Amino acid sequence: MALSSITKKLIMSISGLFLIVFLLLHMTINFFSVIDTFKGTYGAADGLFQAGCDFMALPIITIMVPVLAAGFVVHIVYAFVLNCMNYKARGTQRYAVPNKAQTDDWASKNMLVLGIIVLGVLGFHLTHFWAKMQLPMFLGQEYTHDGAALLKATFKPLWVVIVYIVWFVALWLHMNHGFWSAFHTLGLNNNIWMCRWKVAGIVVSSIIVLVFIAVAVKGYLVANGICCC
Repeated sequence: MALSSITKKLIMSISGLFLIVFLLLHMTINFFSVIDTFKGTYGAADGLFQAGCDFMALPIITIMVPVLAAGFVVHIVYAFVLNCMNYKARGTQRYAVPNKAQTDDWASKNMLVLGIIVLGVLGFHLTHFWAKMQLPMFLGQEYTHDGAALLKATFKPLWVVIVYIVWFVALWLHMNHGFWSAFHTLGLNNNIWMCRWKVAGIVVSSIIVLVFIAVAVKGYLVANGICCC
C-alpha cells in the first residue's frame, strides 16, 4: 500500500530528529579530543577521547550500527521522494511554511542540494573514520586503529579542513531548517512553539557544527605542530 504524503513527511521528520540525536552523541565524543588537547592527555590511554572511543566499541553501541544506517537510508530516500513530489505538484516551489525568514526560505528551497553536499562529504568521512574504526568491530574483527592518531593524520592537510568546514556549514543550514520543520510536520506548529523550535534549532545546530569545526581545526593544528598536546 502506497504511503500518503503526510506519512512520508512524518517518516522524514522522525528519521531526521533521530540523526540529530546521533550527531549530538558523536559531537560529544569528538569534543573530548579538544578537552584532551588542553589537558595534555590527547592520545593518552586514559584520555577522555579514548574513553569515548572505547564506549563506541561496546557491543550495545555496535549493534546499533544497522539501525543508524537504516535511519540514514530512510531519510535520504524520502528526501528524494518528497522533493520529486513537490516538483511535480508545484514546480519549483518547495514544501514551505508561511512567513519564513530569508535564511529559512533559502534553506527550504535548497534542502536537497544541501543534503547532497552533506551526503558527499559523509562518504569521505565514513571511509576515513568509520570504516577504519567501527566497521572492523561490527564485523567481529580486532580493533587496531588509534582514534587520536587517525584524527591527526586525516586533518593534517589544510584542504581537508577546508572541505570539512564547507561540509559543516551545509550541515548547519540543512539541520537548522530541518529541526524546526520536523516539529512543524509533527503538529507542534502554533506561533509560540514555532518560535521556540526555531531558536532551539539554531542553538542545537550551532553547538554541533562549532564543536565539529573546533575538532577539525584542532586536528590540523596538532598534526602540523602548531599546537602541542
